[in-house]
Order: sequence, then structure tokens, then C-alpha cells
Amino acid sequence: MSKIEQRRLVQRLQSQGIKNTAVLQAVYEIPRAFFVEEAFTRRCYENMAIPIGEGQTLSQPYIVAKMTELLELQTTDRVLEIGTGSGYQTALLAKLCHQIYSVERIKKLQWQAIHRLKKLELHNIQLRHADGWGGWVAKAPFDAIIVTAAAENMPIELLQQLKDGGRMVIPIGNETQVLQLITRIGEKYHVEKIEDVKFVPLVAGELQ
Repeated sequence: MSKIEQRRLVQRLQSQGIKNTAVLQAVYEIPRAFFVEEAFTRRCYENMAIPIGEGQTLSQPYIVAKMTELLELQTTDRVLEIGTGSGYQTALLAKLCHQIYSVERIKKLQWQAIHRLKKLELHNIQLRHADGWGGWVAKAPFDAIIVTAAAENMPIELLQQLKDGGRMVIPIGNETQVLQLITRIGEKYHVEKIEDVKFVPLVAGELQ
């Protein structure tokens, strides 16, 4: 059943404009239902966000695929993910690049993600329990950064952790949020607004 649903999901993403074959293959290979509670296993293939506990969500398949595609990942890339969440986005990234560094501020979600990622035998992932606003300075610079929660303002520390030529995908805004693609060019940053989105907020400060 799962592989049938995975294939249908890929076909739907193609119809929605996702073209990157490596991204589509990763979506097919990573079982989305594995990252949600049993009550949501059927609905997780619909184009909707799924609650994962602690006030957080797994984004709808289209947004996950779109953000991943925008990064234009290479197999040699080192990627920073802010917001491990369920671990689904992390798993997709692990299929597409050399090394993933993922930061999560909610310990319970981090432990659940560790368990899932180990079961899938994805070994090119390092997880950290920390405030995502600070990124992961010790592992910087990164070829790509993906932020899976909405920042009210552009996080300067994250921009500084991008390599020259690196790309960051991040939702920015409060009531109205816009997905943005930022490319670093020397000490300047080119910003491209992609589309309106709705994410949980990127919370700063105290860990959970």
C-alpha cells in the first residue's frame, strides 16, 4: 500500500510543477507515513500539514518538495536544516547530499527523529538540540540552509553561515509569510520571493 501511495504522491507533485528527478526519487523512497502517528498515516499523503505533537507540524508534501528543489542540491553538499521536526525533511535531504546537520529545539521531537532515521539506516545526519536562530557555527559554512519554520525577520547569523554561492530557503513573516530563496554572492545576498506559505513560527530562546 505504501509504495502505491508514494508513487501517487510523486505523480501529484509532478503535476504541481516539481521537476527535479532526484527530489522526486527521494520522495518515492522515503516512506512519509513512517514520520507521523498511526492516526494520520492515510491523510499524510494529502496536500495538508500534519500535526506531529508539541505544537509542530509536518508540512504538506508540495512545500517540502518545493523547498528541497529550490536548494538545487549536489551530492557533495553540506546542508544545515533548522527544525528537525518529525525527521521527514531531514531524511529527504540525506538522500540528496553528502552531510546533513539538523537543529531542533524540542528534545522530544529530536529523540523521535533519531529513532526514525536510525531505522531507515540514514547515517549522514548529525542532530543537535539547540536554538535554531544560532545555526551551527562549529560546522559552518554550509552549501545550503533550509529553515522549516517562519522567522519574523531574516536571521543574520544563518546568512553568515552560508558559503559564497550557497542558497538558503526560508519562510519570512508573521501574519503573512513568504517563502524566500537567498543566494550568497560574496558579502551580498540576492533575495527571491517564491510564494505565500503558512508555517509554525521559528521560536528563539529557551529549549524544550
